[in-house]
Amino acid sequence: MKSDKTLAIILPAYNEALTIENVLRSFHAVAPHAGLFVVDNNSTDDTASVAEKTLAELKAQSAVLSERRQGKGNAVRRAFMEVDADIYVMVDADDTYSAASLRDIVQPILDGRADMVNGDRRSNGDYDTENKRLFHNFGNRLVQKLVHMVSGTTIVDIMSGYRAMNRHFVQCYPILVDGFQLETDMCLFAAQARLRVVEVDISYKDRPDGSFSKLNTISDGLKVLWSIFNVFRHCSPFLFFAIFSCFFFILSISCGSIVVSEWLATGLISHIPLTILSVALGLFGVVLFSIGIFLDTINYQNRREIEFIIKSRTIPKFVVKTGADSSVNACAR
Repeated sequence: MKSDKTLAIILPAYNEALTIENVLRSFHAVAPHAGLFVVDNNSTDDTASVAEKTLAELKAQSAVLSERRQGKGNAVRRAFMEVDADIYVMVDADDTYSAASLRDIVQPILDGRADMVNGDRRSNGDYDTENKRLFHNFGNRLVQKLVHMVSGTTIVDIMSGYRAMNRHFVQCYPILVDGFQLETDMCLFAAQARLRVVEVDISYKDRPDGSFSKLNTISDGLKVLWSIFNVFRHCSPFLFFAIFSCFFFILSISCGSIVVSEWLATGLISHIPLTILSVALGLFGVVLFSIGIFLDTINYQNRREIEFIIKSRTIPKFVVKTGADSSVNACAR
């Protein structure tokens, strides 16, 4: 891989002593001039020492970083803060992703076609075949559909742990999640910020014998769903609160219809508690609708700020030079 762009390969690692050496050697073989950065995320095994020994033998541009706060989001955040490069590749240290796919992952960024490139394990069927963890395939599909509904993105493998980002993406992306919600959050941010995302098919294999996943299907799945819920609330507050507002309006009308029917028939109102409940539900619906409008206004301002930040950190690709043939005066001739 020859390019004048600097490449940093980020490997967040938690108890990956069994696999980290092979991962480092395979990526160094494919990209010997790339920087290799292992982020030891509070491991209790020999991950850090194995990584240091391997990197010393490879004599690569490298470092073993330390992040004591548990969670993949915290580990990647540490790497983004300490490593400076033109292109960043984030890949799991569990030896499930092939270094041979690195060229395909990086190429769209080198070509200027993408701000983030996502490695798609699912389209070629590898993930469904290799993954042995119960409910993970179902969970991935569920997250994919929910993210598509919330953000409008069409990314297939939302939770892929193998992706590349340019400097522009890394500088603009605020990491506000701690754990394995990171990949989902990246996709949602890219959609909200209207950044260019390209997906490429990659190969995937299950962990080697003796290596165990740190993912908890239930707890981590709930964290991802909660993250999607929060993104929906933050990114589309009007729609979010309008849905709940309509729900309470419907309840108010249902309760109030009984009271109105009785009043039309008898001229009396005997269901006083039901009348109070109907009014209260209606008022609550109005409050929720108003909150939605208010937060949507704030969200619009936040999106403007994100746009300003993105543009302020973008280096123009084409520069119009002043001169006799390109000045404004030349147009008047």
